[in-house]
Amino acid sequence: MSKDDEVQNRRIHVIALAFTKTGDGLVDPKIILAWLMTYVGASAGLIGLLVPVREAGALLPQLFTAAKLRNFPIRKWWWVIGSLVQSMAVLMIALSGLFLTGQVAGIAIVEAVTVFALARSISSVSYKDVLGKTVIKNSRGVTTGTAASIAAFGILLFGFLLLFEVIDRLQLVLGALFMAALFWLSAGIVFSRLNEEPSRRTDSTQQSIWKTYIHHLISDRELQKFLLVRALLTATAVAPPFLLLLAGDTGSGVLSQLGALVIASSFATFVSGRIWGQLADYSTAVVLAGCGLLGGAFLSLGLVGAAIGWFETVWFLPLLIFVFMVSYQGVRIARTIHLVNLANEDTRAAYTAISNTIIGIVLLATGLYGLLAEVTSVSVVLGVLSVMSLLGGLLAFRLRLPKEL
Repeated sequence: MSKDDEVQNRRIHVIALAFTKTGDGLVDPKIILAWLMTYVGASAGLIGLLVPVREAGALLPQLFTAAKLRNFPIRKWWWVIGSLVQSMAVLMIALSGLFLTGQVAGIAIVEAVTVFALARSISSVSYKDVLGKTVIKNSRGVTTGTAASIAAFGILLFGFLLLFEVIDRLQLVLGALFMAALFWLSAGIVFSRLNEEPSRRTDSTQQSIWKTYIHHLISDRELQKFLLVRALLTATAVAPPFLLLLAGDTGSGVLSQLGALVIASSFATFVSGRIWGQLADYSTAVVLAGCGLLGGAFLSLGLVGAAIGWFETVWFLPLLIFVFMVSYQGVRIARTIHLVNLANEDTRAAYTAISNTIIGIVLLATGLYGLLAEVTSVSVVLGVLSVMSLLGGLLAFRLRLPKEL
């Protein structure tokens, strides 16, 4: 691949990822879709399915899709197809919110989220492989980080529109969903122009592929360490809703802070994405460690703030969300780059499938935290998540890449 091709590929990656990452912010199941389903009158049980279906549905199928991926020498088309299906799924969510109400609307939205998650699994398992083939090692972090910062700027504008209620909130949310569908469509078109060199085709049977996966999992000590760290740092993905619940328990007006929370979250991504990307190109282990320790520390600060009444102020919860999302963004970027760098062209798809399948199971298990919060308290759950994040940060210091061994 020539230098000009590599530069063009980086540009394509940034544009396509900026589209999809902006769409992710506009279709956030934790805030936007939960609010929409509440508005249309869906039950709490259906609303509670949004995050598990979205997260685990995008991860668990990858053990199977990765096996099929290896049979194709040009793999960008998997990402393109996944992006187009995600566009249609988001369109269905928007149409459901526009024309349906009650349980029918809730069921339709959950079904669309399921399709979205399955398409996301195809895009995810193919992306790390394509990134490794089309962008040089020392530019991968800054490429994904730049896209994240661009997307965060768009979500920041959306947050300000919510904050100042420029137009009716329902119209704004539905308009954002229709726009997100257009973003995924555009991303697929842009990504199709990527200059990808053919990979060696492998026609292994499903049984032999599973044996290969198990072999990698058993024999690669660094992969095992990475999976443990990533599992512990799922705390950074699970914690935000519990911070909102903790704030609600203290009597603060969480619903009235929706715009401020969206702004805090998107601004955190905007200011940190490129920085984390550059640092990840230097050392993914240091980024994972620092973000784990930072996230654990601020979860602990949230518990202290609840005890002394800081949640009653207008600034404390947005500040927590801002710093915590800075930490979460670093974990997301560094874990992707670390896995890409840990593997090679022959093992990258398999490592991605192994990692995402195991983490999908872990995320499904985190659904028990809601039950734990009901049996004990939200504070107990946040305490557990804080310990997980801190422990994950400490163990991340022990991660090594092949060139460092």
